[in-house]
Amino acid sequence: MNNTLEFREGDLIRIRLPSGEVLEGIVMPATEFSSRDVIIIKLENGYNVGICIKDAKIEVVKRAIVEVGREAPMERTVIKGKGSHKILFLSTGGTIMSRVEYETGAVRPAINATELAEMVPNIDEMVSEIHLIEMYRLLSENLTPREWSNIALNVGNAFRDGFDAVIVAHGTDTMAYTAAAVAFAVRNAPGPTIFVGAQRSSDRPSTDAVLNLRASLITACKAPFAESVVAMHGTTSDTYVLIHRGVKVRKMHSSRRDAFQSVNDYPLAKVTFPKGEFKLLNKRYIPREGDRSKLVLRPEFSDKVFLLKMFPGMPCDIIDYLIDRGYKAIVIEGTGLGHIRDPCIKSIKRAIEEGLVVVMTTQTLFGRINMKVYTTGRKLIKAGVLSADDMLPEVAYVKLSWLVGNYGSDAEKIKELFTSNLVNEINPIHDHRLYPRWYHGD
Repeated sequence: MNNTLEFREGDLIRIRLPSGEVLEGIVMPATEFSSRDVIIIKLENGYNVGICIKDAKIEVVKRAIVEVGREAPMERTVIKGKGSHKILFLSTGGTIMSRVEYETGAVRPAINATELAEMVPNIDEMVSEIHLIEMYRLLSENLTPREWSNIALNVGNAFRDGFDAVIVAHGTDTMAYTAAAVAFAVRNAPGPTIFVGAQRSSDRPSTDAVLNLRASLITACKAPFAESVVAMHGTTSDTYVLIHRGVKVRKMHSSRRDAFQSVNDYPLAKVTFPKGEFKLLNKRYIPREGDRSKLVLRPEFSDKVFLLKMFPGMPCDIIDYLIDRGYKAIVIEGTGLGHIRDPCIKSIKRAIEEGLVVVMTTQTLFGRINMKVYTTGRKLIKAGVLSADDMLPEVAYVKLSWLVGNYGSDAEKIKELFTSNLVNEINPIHDHRLYPRWYHGD
């Protein structure tokens, strides 16, 4: 292979193959499985092809000039419309914000004011103003409790400044974590915070970005609730988008467009297409607060909370390690009704005696904790382990991170609030219909 040092990712190159064929395309990212003699380029028609460039001649036609950093400047662009709703659109990154820029080949944030208007027809008839701010350019696995705090702070301040709803573009992998974080941090809001993502980037023919964005805007304008929610495809086809409660949703598939599912709860709403009709599905919701002075904003989160998955043969000294490292709370993702290896109860007792809050969730996801049924569970109750009821493990983790961040070392206050239903994270209804359809065989 020649000219290996003369081109780089994002460059537009011209390849002259030994056969005489000439190809032009943009150099795409390599992976750990890439061969040194093969590169992937994006052709002008949008397709990616792998080319063996051994003995080929390569010419750089145009250098890539776009480099995406970790955080982007908080620049604001505004779309004015004839509608009645003022909306803030926060971009944090993720697939929904990714598009290959054909001039440079770089994968860059896709949404600016012009592109959003192009992707959502008649947006100017829906809103009076929509303000777009790019907070981050991060894949969602790189978001931490620090970013949750910043996002929550911006959401809360937007509501204080007169916005009627906030839409957050976010990567799908950890979107449920951030949605839960905002649910706890921003309460008594005048409107919803809608997290929207995509399983496939906006430059692909099979993208789900456009429909999800349209549904999020429709929800921002029409929803009667003021909760933190997730708007994602409800089916693999482009027929409807489901609006899930942010503290009751999980990504259940790695790649399908209908990856998100409400767990132990009904979705809050459904937006059907092509007409974009909004339908409320769940009558148990937090309504919009008309008095903005009642807004509660507590955006602090702690990184001293640990989510521990129990597995057969798990070494119990992991718990001792967490105690010694100064962690303040542990969420155990236990088995069944809420169990862990019997030998680990000794370390759990030590954790609680030293002031840590320890809570139990279940790996089964559907259903709720009941540590009173079996001996191990009763031992855990006696040791002081709290039940997370039907909370998802990640929601329990986020809730404890928020509680520790805002209430410090006040373990009793943290325990009191953890077992309280603050934002519908605990479903009080014992309803068999909340289980997945395969559970009933219908």
